[in-house]
Amino acid sequence: MDSSKANPPPPTLPIYYTPLPPQPDAPNYILLPLHHPATASPRRLHTICAVSLILLASVAYILYPSEPDIDVVRLRLNRVQFHTQPHVLVDISLFLTIKVCNADVYSMDYSTLDVAVGYRGKMLGHVKSDHGHVMALGSSYVDAELEFDGVEVFSDVVFLLEDLAKGTVPLDTVTTIDGRVGLLFFGFPLKAKVSCEVSVNTHNQTIVRQNCFAE
Repeated sequence: MDSSKANPPPPTLPIYYTPLPPQPDAPNYILLPLHHPATASPRRLHTICAVSLILLASVAYILYPSEPDIDVVRLRLNRVQFHTQPHVLVDISLFLTIKVCNADVYSMDYSTLDVAVGYRGKMLGHVKSDHGHVMALGSSYVDAELEFDGVEVFSDVVFLLEDLAKGTVPLDTVTTIDGRVGLLFFGFPLKAKVSCEVSVNTHNQTIVRQNCFAE
Protein backbone atom coordinates (compact mmCIF):
# COMPACT_ATOMS: atom_id res chain seq x y z
CA MET A 1 0.00 0.00 0.00
CA ASP A 2 1.35 3.48 -1.08
CA SER A 3 2.24 5.49 2.00
CA SER A 4 1.76 8.87 0.12
CA LYS A 5 -1.85 8.03 -0.44
CA ALA A 6 -2.25 6.87 3.09
CA ASN A 7 -0.94 10.19 4.55
CA PRO A 8 -2.04 13.12 2.33
CA PRO A 9 -0.30 16.55 2.95
CA PRO A 10 -2.05 19.04 5.15
CA PRO A 11 -4.04 21.74 3.38
CA THR A 12 -2.25 25.15 2.75
CA LEU A 13 -3.66 28.04 4.75
CA PRO A 14 -3.97 31.54 3.10
CA ILE A 15 -1.46 34.26 4.32
CA TYR A 16 -2.75 37.74 5.06
CA TYR A 17 -0.42 40.83 5.28
CA THR A 18 -0.77 44.60 5.56
CA PRO A 19 1.05 46.58 2.86
CA LEU A 20 3.59 49.18 3.99
CA PRO A 21 2.65 52.83 3.50
CA PRO A 22 4.24 54.48 0.43
CA GLN A 23 7.66 56.01 1.08
CA PRO A 24 8.30 59.67 0.10
CA ASP A 25 10.56 60.32 -2.81
CA ALA A 26 14.20 60.35 -1.93
CA PRO A 27 15.68 63.89 -1.66
CA ASN A 28 17.75 65.03 -4.59
CA TYR A 29 20.43 66.67 -2.42
CA ILE A 30 23.36 65.43 -0.43
CA LEU A 31 23.83 66.30 3.18
CA LEU A 32 27.28 67.65 3.91
CA PRO A 33 28.92 67.98 7.29
CA LEU A 34 28.75 71.40 8.94
CA HIS A 35 31.77 73.64 8.31
CA HIS A 36 32.84 76.14 10.93
CA PRO A 37 34.95 79.01 9.53
CA ALA A 38 38.31 79.40 11.10
CA THR A 39 38.58 82.21 13.63
CA ALA A 40 40.88 85.08 12.57
CA SER A 41 44.13 85.16 14.44
CA PRO A 42 44.93 88.13 16.72
CA ARG A 43 47.77 89.18 14.41
CA ARG A 44 45.41 89.36 11.45
CA LEU A 45 42.90 91.42 13.44
CA HIS A 46 45.64 93.85 14.45
CA THR A 47 46.69 94.21 10.82
CA ILE A 48 43.12 94.92 9.68
CA CYS A 49 42.65 97.52 12.43
CA ALA A 50 45.94 99.22 11.59
CA VAL A 51 45.11 99.44 7.88
CA SER A 52 41.63 100.80 8.67
CA LEU A 53 43.05 103.49 10.94
CA ILE A 54 45.58 104.52 8.31
CA LEU A 55 42.85 104.82 5.67
CA LEU A 56 40.61 106.86 7.99
CA ALA A 57 43.48 109.16 8.90
CA SER A 58 44.34 109.67 5.23
CA VAL A 59 40.74 110.55 4.34
CA ALA A 60 40.48 112.93 7.31
CA TYR A 61 43.77 114.61 6.33
CA ILE A 62 42.58 115.15 2.76
CA LEU A 63 39.10 116.43 3.66
CA TYR A 64 40.02 118.51 6.71
CA PRO A 65 40.18 122.20 5.71
CA SER A 66 43.57 123.88 5.84
CA GLU A 67 44.46 127.55 6.03
CA PRO A 68 45.09 129.26 2.71
CA ASP A 69 48.65 130.13 1.81
CA ILE A 70 49.18 133.80 0.99
CA ASP A 71 52.38 135.31 -0.32
CA VAL A 72 53.51 138.74 -1.50
CA VAL A 73 54.82 137.95 -4.98
CA ARG A 74 55.36 141.58 -5.96
CA LEU A 75 55.90 144.75 -3.98
CA ARG A 76 56.64 148.01 -5.77
CA LEU A 77 57.30 151.34 -4.14
CA ASN A 78 55.66 154.16 -6.06
CA ARG A 79 56.41 156.99 -3.68
CA VAL A 80 57.49 157.61 -0.11
CA GLN A 81 58.09 161.04 1.35
CA PHE A 82 58.54 162.29 4.89
CA HIS A 83 57.82 165.76 6.19
CA THR A 84 59.22 167.12 9.42
CA GLN A 85 57.58 170.57 9.38
CA PRO A 86 55.25 171.52 10.98
CA HIS A 87 54.70 167.92 12.09
CA VAL A 88 56.24 164.58 11.21
CA LEU A 89 54.12 163.39 8.31
CA VAL A 90 54.58 160.61 5.79
CA ASP A 91 53.24 160.05 2.27
CA ILE A 92 53.32 156.43 1.07
CA SER A 93 52.29 154.84 -2.20
CA LEU A 94 52.79 151.07 -2.51
CA PHE A 95 51.61 148.50 -5.01
CA LEU A 96 51.38 144.83 -3.97
CA THR A 97 50.38 141.64 -5.72
CA ILE A 98 49.13 138.96 -3.34
CA LYS A 99 48.96 135.29 -4.29
CA VAL A 100 46.27 133.25 -2.52
CA CYS A 101 46.70 129.47 -2.73
CA ASN A 102 43.96 127.00 -1.82
CA ALA A 103 45.33 123.53 -1.02
CA ASP A 104 41.91 122.02 -0.20
CA VAL A 105 39.85 119.74 -2.41
CA TYR A 106 36.94 122.22 -2.34
CA SER A 107 36.73 125.86 -3.32
CA MET A 108 37.28 128.82 -1.02
CA ASP A 109 35.54 132.20 -0.84
CA TYR A 110 37.25 135.06 0.97
CA SER A 111 35.26 138.00 2.20
CA THR A 112 38.07 140.51 2.82
CA LEU A 113 41.76 140.86 2.09
CA ASP A 114 43.32 143.55 4.25
CA VAL A 115 46.78 145.05 3.64
CA ALA A 116 48.25 147.31 6.31
CA VAL A 117 51.45 149.36 6.41
CA GLY A 118 53.19 150.25 9.64
CA TYR A 119 56.39 151.67 11.07
CA ARG A 120 58.07 149.94 14.01
CA GLY A 121 54.86 148.15 14.93
CA LYS A 122 52.63 151.24 14.63
CA MET A 123 50.06 151.05 11.85
CA LEU A 124 50.05 153.98 9.44
CA GLY A 125 47.09 152.86 7.34
CA HIS A 126 45.47 149.94 5.56
CA VAL A 127 43.35 149.11 2.54
CA LYS A 128 40.78 146.35 1.94
CA SER A 129 39.99 144.51 -1.27
CA ASP A 130 36.68 143.08 -2.41
CA HIS A 131 35.65 139.48 -1.90
CA GLY A 132 36.95 136.79 -4.21
CA HIS A 133 36.82 133.11 -5.09
CA VAL A 134 39.61 130.55 -5.32
CA MET A 135 39.03 127.19 -6.99
CA ALA A 136 39.88 123.87 -5.34
CA LEU A 137 43.60 123.11 -5.50
CA GLY A 138 44.05 126.45 -7.26
CA SER A 139 45.41 129.94 -6.71
CA SER A 140 44.36 133.52 -7.35
CA TYR A 141 46.21 136.83 -7.61
CA VAL A 142 44.96 139.99 -5.94
CA ASP A 143 46.36 143.47 -6.59
CA ALA A 144 46.33 146.00 -3.78
CA GLU A 145 47.41 149.62 -4.02
CA LEU A 146 48.06 151.63 -0.88
CA GLU A 147 47.98 155.42 -1.05
CA PHE A 148 48.47 157.40 2.15
CA ASP A 149 49.06 161.14 2.20
CA GLY A 150 49.88 163.23 5.24
CA VAL A 151 49.81 160.44 7.82
CA GLU A 152 50.99 161.93 11.10
CA VAL A 153 53.52 159.94 13.10
CA PHE A 154 52.90 160.54 16.78
CA SER A 155 55.25 157.98 18.28
CA ASP A 156 58.80 156.93 17.52
CA VAL A 157 59.58 160.35 16.07
CA VAL A 158 63.17 160.16 17.30
CA PHE A 159 63.72 156.79 15.57
CA LEU A 160 62.13 158.10 12.40
CA LEU A 161 64.45 161.13 12.32
CA GLU A 162 67.44 158.82 12.81
CA ASP A 163 66.26 156.56 9.96
CA LEU A 164 65.74 159.57 7.71
CA ALA A 165 69.26 160.76 8.48
CA LYS A 166 70.63 157.33 7.47
CA GLY A 167 68.51 157.33 4.33
CA THR A 168 66.81 153.98 5.05
CA VAL A 169 63.43 153.58 6.74
CA PRO A 170 62.04 150.15 7.76
CA LEU A 171 58.37 149.60 7.02
CA ASP A 172 56.05 146.69 7.87
CA THR A 173 53.29 145.31 5.67
CA VAL A 174 50.75 142.88 7.09
CA THR A 175 48.31 141.08 4.78
CA THR A 176 45.33 139.30 6.35
CA ILE A 177 42.70 137.25 4.57
CA ASP A 178 39.39 136.07 5.99
CA GLY A 179 37.75 133.28 4.06
CA ARG A 180 35.49 130.31 4.20
CA VAL A 181 35.75 126.90 2.58
CA GLY A 182 32.73 124.71 2.11
CA LEU A 183 31.85 121.16 1.13
CA LEU A 184 28.19 120.79 0.12
CA PHE A 185 26.24 122.40 2.97
CA PHE A 186 29.10 122.61 5.46
CA GLY A 187 31.47 125.55 5.82
CA PHE A 188 34.62 126.22 7.80
CA PRO A 189 36.02 129.71 8.51
CA LEU A 190 39.68 130.26 7.69
CA LYS A 191 42.16 133.05 8.34
CA ALA A 192 45.75 133.57 7.23
CA LYS A 193 48.34 136.32 7.63
CA VAL A 194 51.65 137.18 6.03
CA SER A 195 54.03 139.93 7.17
CA CYS A 196 56.82 141.65 5.26
CA GLU A 197 59.73 143.72 6.51
CA VAL A 198 60.64 146.31 3.91
CA SER A 199 63.59 148.71 3.98
CA VAL A 200 63.03 151.81 1.86
CA ASN A 201 65.77 154.07 0.52
CA THR A 202 64.43 157.59 0.88
CA HIS A 203 66.98 159.07 -1.55
CA ASN A 204 66.22 157.08 -4.73
CA GLN A 205 62.72 155.84 -3.70
CA THR A 206 63.57 152.13 -3.98
CA ILE A 207 63.22 149.02 -1.85
CA VAL A 208 66.63 147.84 -0.70
CA ARG A 209 65.47 144.78 1.28
CA GLN A 210 62.30 142.72 1.60
CA ASN A 211 61.61 139.72 3.84
CA CYS A 212 58.17 138.10 4.04
CA PHE A 213 57.05 135.32 6.36
CA ALA A 214 53.73 133.66 7.21
CA GLU A 215 52.25 133.89 10.70
